[in-house]
Amino acid sequence: MNNAKMWLVVPPAVGVPVFLGAVAVGSFAVHVAVLSNTSWVADFLSGQELGTGDMAAATMLAPEANTAKASYVVPQSDGSLAVTIILPDGSSTQALIQPSQLQPEL
Repeated sequence: MNNAKMWLVVPPAVGVPVFLGAVAVGSFAVHVAVLSNTSWVADFLSGQELGTGDMAAATMLAPEANTAKASYVVPQSDGSLAVTIILPDGSSTQALIQPSQLQPEL
């Protein structure tokens, strides 16, 4: 035991409850922070579908829009970008963006 001499200064009847209390307070603080800073946790705990909370309406631009689920960008050797887009129905398509169409970084 690395810190055995600590118990000569602090009796275990005091040190163990203080340590466990500090762990409990830290855990409680983390859980409060997660619940107060996210909307999906409250939805999950109440049994609602995720993304139906109050923040969902603010983050979605067009709720009825049929948008792509994911996209991947791969730089090409000629400076263009190959964009692979996975559509809502599961099919994918690819777009090639030429260097002349790219905005210069500011």
